[in-house]
Formats: sequence, C-alpha cells, structure tokens
Amino acid sequence: MSSTTLAPYKAEFLKAATEGGVLKFGSFELKSKRISPYFFNAGDFYSAKLIRAVSTAYAKTLIENPSIEFDILYGPAYKGIPLATHTAEKLGDLEPEKYENVLYAFDRKEAKDHGEGGNIVGAPLKGKRVLIVDDVVTAGTAKREAIVKIRKEGGIVVGILVALDRMEKLPSPDGDDSKPMPSAIGEMRKEFGFPVLSILTLDDVIGGLKGVGSEEDAKRMEEYRTKYKASD
Repeated sequence: MSSTTLAPYKAEFLKAATEGGVLKFGSFELKSKRISPYFFNAGDFYSAKLIRAVSTAYAKTLIENPSIEFDILYGPAYKGIPLATHTAEKLGDLEPEKYENVLYAFDRKEAKDHGEGGNIVGAPLKGKRVLIVDDVVTAGTAKREAIVKIRKEGGIVVGILVALDRMEKLPSPDGDDSKPMPSAIGEMRKEFGFPVLSILTLDDVIGGLKGVGSEEDAKRMEEYRTKYKASD
C-alpha cells in the first residue's frame, strides 16, 4: 500500500482493517441479496490497536476537510457510538487548538423513561452543528433515521462521515441490476445537500490491495465494481 497511491493515514487504515479481519474477502450475501467478494464490519474494531487505527483515520479525514465545521460528533447506536466517541478524543489529541472542545453524543434505541430520560446521551444537540459518524451507508435508511432524531432535538446536521464508500448502486425498483442507478451516498448528498465523506472508497481498497494482497481478491472486487458501480 504505497503512499503514492493512498495518503499514509488511508494506507495505514486499510492495512489495519485487513490484518485485523475487519475487511474480509470471500463470498458474502448482502441485504440486497447480492453476493459481495468483500465485507466490512466495524463491529470488529474491538482491540486497542484497531481502535487507535480507526479513530486516527476518522480524525485525519476530518482534519483534511477543514471546511466542514461542526460542534458535535454523533454516533448512531450501536456501531456509531464508539466511532464518534474515539474520534472526538483523537481530534482533541491531534489538533487540540481546534478540537479540544469538540463534543459527542449518541442515541438510545429506546427512550429512557427515568433519571435524565430522553433519547440522546451526551452533549445536547439543540442549536449545534452535528456531524454523523458511522461505519458505512448501505441503503441510507439508518442515516435518515439519525437525521430525523437530530433535527427533532434541534440539531443542525452538517454532514456524514463513514469508513467505506462501496461506490455501489442501489438496487433497481424493478429488480433489474443492469440498469444505471445512483449510490446511497450519492442520493443522500443530493437529497440533503451536505457532504458525505468516507475514509476509503472501493477504488482505494482495490488500488491498495494490488501488489500486497491477493491478486484473485483484487480481480473479483474489480469485477464486482464493474457490475454494480453507481452512476454518480
């Protein structure tokens, strides 16, 4: 994974995800019933070493995109919770002069009816610029639900950050996968008008694997990309 191909933090993230079994290669049935030659599971970032790698990659992606201004990192339950939390800490560590006071929050799956109550844990969202931090965008349903929750609390959603952009088109309504279709990320950008960032794209993964990974895995991913590449 040469730095001439990928930025060093992206190459390090891809290496950690691959070696740590977070990015797996083989044959995986997705919710769409497509058979994917790879699978990314942020739930497998459960060691200190991997948490350090993922939080650094998320934080550096935001540092590399300084035009996106936010007050709060919001992690949708459940995988988004540690991602937002550790990213907030890493931002404060890497650039304390800018991010030392960044906040984080996350939602409950069910509202708490005692104690402090409510749906949100962490920083109050009202009047704050909120950036959603999660693992991937598949159909976009979970992110839309997060946007509704944030806006209900008075927060202003300014963008979304995920680990991987699969660059994959949505299923056609009539089931014909040969038709051009946009990606879920492309649809969200168009619908909401805010940036949707990713640490890596499928192109990054394929390029990063060449020469260091399995040539067969890279070939299968290229074939999958050709078949399901989004029109946006």
